[in-house]
Amino acid sequence: MVMDGGLKVAEVVGGVADSVGERSEPEESAGAPRPDPEVEPKATRRRFKAEYKLRILREADRCEKPGELGALLRREGLYSSHLAKWRQQRAAGLTPRKRGRKAKDGATAKRLAQAEREVERLRKKLRQSEFIIEAQKNSRVF
Repeated sequence: MVMDGGLKVAEVVGGVADSVGERSEPEESAGAPRPDPEVEPKATRRRFKAEYKLRILREADRCEKPGELGALLRREGLYSSHLAKWRQQRAAGLTPRKRGRKAKDGATAKRLAQAEREVERLRKKLRQSEFIIEAQKNSRVF
């Protein structure tokens, strides 16, 4: 397109016009990098140990001046809801958890062994009953 004074002006509609009627691909904006198409990994939930919770609760209980508690929470990256929940846990007896499998209760193991013996006894009785029934069927055939 030619404007007054003989200057060529390019129309920009989805691309850059090289000459009248011809279009090229849109140009990248000068120096602006494209956003990374890589998907960010899923955030993992934070887990706090009982010792950490108790230490933070002790520090929070010592806060007396206005703004001290907020500074503590900002420093540790926590929310006031953490403190509220941890205080409830402390009242219920917040103690460190033991890791690993739980030991089997003696009474449970005893009942399990008794149930297994009962099952084996009943299977033996079933085999005997099936044998007797099979023998009775064979005696009728003759």
